[in-house]
Amino acid sequence: MKENNGPGRPPVKGADGLAPSTENGPRPLSEEVRPTTALLRGIHHVAIICADYPRSRAFYVDVLGLEVIAENYRAQRASYKLDLRLPSGAQIELFSFPEPPARPSTPEAQGLRHLAFAVDDMVSAVAYLESCGVAVEPVRVDEFTGQRFTFFNDPDGLPLELYEVRQEPDLVDTQRNNQA
Repeated sequence: MKENNGPGRPPVKGADGLAPSTENGPRPLSEEVRPTTALLRGIHHVAIICADYPRSRAFYVDVLGLEVIAENYRAQRASYKLDLRLPSGAQIELFSFPEPPARPSTPEAQGLRHLAFAVDDMVSAVAYLESCGVAVEPVRVDEFTGQRFTFFNDPDGLPLELYEVRQEPDLVDTQRNNQA
């Protein structure tokens, strides 16, 4: 089976230089078990553990405007669990735990790097965040897609990204308008 990694890209390999493997060694994907449709439908939620629950709740709800789905206090864990929804339907679970250890964001290390939010208008989004007292990095352009992006941090220093997604005109609607 030939891997399709795009033109000019080398095949994906593990740290040992071989194809991705299990504990028992390399395991090629079997055509018999390969899903006929995409295995993953999207991201359902991202879980974030915060240091100061009231501060982080205010940031994600009042500043970023996420919708509260449910808020529960779990007495046995002395922990809050706040379920938040983005307009896309994706969710963020915001947890509090007593004295959680800090997770360094710099220097960059293995693991989750950042969480990116799609926006329609970068200029308006940045202006709004700055009006709320949120420090935002200068806007840059993705060298591969040509889309604009920038970074800011949540109250615990978790890197968050705004990524401008330009809406492509609907071809069917464009064709209809041209025929009218």
